[in-house]
Amino acid sequence: MLNDIKNDAQTRMGKSIDALKHDLSRLRTGRASTTLVDHIKVPYYGSDTALNQVASVSLADGRSIVITPFEKNMVAPIEKALLASDIGITPTTAGTVIRLNMPPLTEERRRELAKHVSHEGENAKIAIRNVRRDALQHIKDLLKEKQITEDEERKADEEIQKITDRFVKEVDTVAKAKEEELMAM
Repeated sequence: MLNDIKNDAQTRMGKSIDALKHDLSRLRTGRASTTLVDHIKVPYYGSDTALNQVASVSLADGRSIVITPFEKNMVAPIEKALLASDIGITPTTAGTVIRLNMPPLTEERRRELAKHVSHEGENAKIAIRNVRRDALQHIKDLLKEKQITEDEERKADEEIQKITDRFVKEVDTVAKAKEEELMAM
């Protein structure tokens, strides 16, 4: 019973880390990354389809992404979807190839993005602490129902806290790595 609670807490905390990594991967640094356009949907025969389903997305060099539609008639819808997206980069079209050139980030923008990274890290820590709170509440409920002893409760609380501390450290590591990536010229 206690192992189930600990495993559930660990799984949910791991998902918080994964969500943080996913959110941070979409942040634009000075370098190009295909993950920048992963979330973009393009209208394709009446339904919104992921960009990587209607075109090949690749890196031309460290500062540009090349998007090559599988069908010629998809160039305009892809371009329109890119302009409407939140990436803040204007696409350049040459025939059937669409390029996204990453402009270098200004110092002010880098600091702004670093603040955003730390804010996202704090949100992930809050999510982890909420998972801890839920797990501790389940343990207290088991104690009230006399399914576990007070010693088992104390030991389980300590183990949940160790798990929480480990995941909070991991959040700090992920956020620090992203901030360093942002601040690197």
